[in-house]
Amino acid sequence: MSAEPRRALLASSAPAARAAEERLRATYDFVDVAEADMIVALGGDGFMLQTLHAMLESHRTLPVFGMNLGTVGFLMNEWRLERLEQRIDAAKPFKVNPLRMHVTTVDGEDISIPAINEVSLLRETRQTAKIEVAVNGRIALPELVCDGVLVATPAGSTAYNLSAQGPILPLGSSLMALTPISPFRPRRWRGAILPENTKIRFNVLNPEKRPVSAVGDQREVRDVSCVDVSIDRTTPLTLLFDPGHTLDDRIAAEQFIA
Repeated sequence: MSAEPRRALLASSAPAARAAEERLRATYDFVDVAEADMIVALGGDGFMLQTLHAMLESHRTLPVFGMNLGTVGFLMNEWRLERLEQRIDAAKPFKVNPLRMHVTTVDGEDISIPAINEVSLLRETRQTAKIEVAVNGRIALPELVCDGVLVATPAGSTAYNLSAQGPILPLGSSLMALTPISPFRPRRWRGAILPENTKIRFNVLNPEKRPVSAVGDQREVRDVSCVDVSIDRTTPLTLLFDPGHTLDDRIAAEQFIA
């Protein structure tokens, strides 16, 4: 019989999450993250992303079982106090390979940032952005005039990507969504669905006059001149879901919501 995994407990600053944390600590045993085999995270999707990013920065990734005490909770399970050990034992793992964006700023600074949901480029002023889009070294769009453009993973395809009229991607599809944000020219271009091994480069045209920022999930770099985006397979992340409530099921269900 396998040993019980050592659990760490993390909670967002929201009052509901803090109250749930107190109840869980009074009912179950937890250890510090440094000693844990897995993490129980209490909060919403934003807190889940925060937890995953913290692990990427520490170079120590653990499976995460999230319980929703936020608003949407797309990446979370239902909050329940009872039967936590049994739920974790029965949970189905799902691997997430994050995006990695390599940014060069107008001043020549080089910055690398991971993104679990999406990488987005956004105009900084009232003027539209002008962006050259290259796919695997070939210029696909010499000039995209837009409010912005984003690359989304399947796990993130129902977030900002969906709000920008991008496609919902099944988790096993090994695809990425390339989606424009309010495109002005070419006006009828609605984006592309690309294999996950694709390398995408965005060159900002006239960045001094038409400044653009790049955002990896919640981290922003302003005044960029070039952004390279690709899947990072070196640091896979593991989310744990209750049977019957997996991320696959939720993404499939989103396609039927009017």
